[in-house]
Amino acid sequence: MKEFHLHLVSDATGETLHSVARACFVQFDGIEPVEHHWPLVRTKGQIEKIVRNIGEHPGIVLFTIVKEELRTALEIGCSRLHVPCISVLDPVIHALTAFLGLESSGKSGRQHALDANYFDRMDAMTYTLNHDDGQSTHDLGNADIVLVGVSRTSKTPTCIYLANRGLKAANVPIVPDMQLPPVFDTLSGDGVPLIVGLTTDPKRLVQVRRNRLRLLDHDADTDYVDPEFVRAEVATARRLFSDRNWPVIDVTRRSIEETAATILQFLERERNAYGQ
Repeated sequence: MKEFHLHLVSDATGETLHSVARACFVQFDGIEPVEHHWPLVRTKGQIEKIVRNIGEHPGIVLFTIVKEELRTALEIGCSRLHVPCISVLDPVIHALTAFLGLESSGKSGRQHALDANYFDRMDAMTYTLNHDDGQSTHDLGNADIVLVGVSRTSKTPTCIYLANRGLKAANVPIVPDMQLPPVFDTLSGDGVPLIVGLTTDPKRLVQVRRNRLRLLDHDADTDYVDPEFVRAEVATARRLFSDRNWPVIDVTRRSIEETAATILQFLERERNAYGQ
């Protein structure tokens, strides 16, 4: 693996930088960035400390800094060290400025402001945590999205991801020889909530479940990981999805983000269909 130093410098939390860096570096095989995170950079003293560290560990510098004085100090310091220094937001902001005919506010961290959207996300997260794994099914009608699937089909992490996008997401497991809660008979016809079935390859599911039991130090000799039983379990769930006409996503080779993106497409189509 080719190692190199990567400095992520931000006047906010640095989440944007981290996401951009990850999205770019996965395109290159055989590399291993040694990441140096510098969040909440607000003073020239901090910039001077960062530049000294960059001198000790030369490498690529990515930054999101709004204040011109700090940007200039960082760029001059990197130029003196002969290391690349890239503002990842500038191309987008410049394009928006030209297209909209407006100037940007020049304020850092605005995406993290405690505004109505922020509190909506907190409400969504609270709802999602309270409706995980079949809890509190009596008010599933208040959800935006309900995920249904057999055990270990990524229902919970997908719901958490969606909640962070401001959507109230609940999930209900399909348990062998048990009926879904009666509330599902009332959740149809108005487009809210969107119910999505999650499925996966039985062989892969057996592996995931075995790893889970191993981590919990539980006996692996159960129906939970029996290949024939698991195949029947997955097939039963698929028939349920088909009978209820729910959209289905196979999560076998999907990341949480990819599954969530598909769910959001389903939700947009559903809401357009019902004029919401």
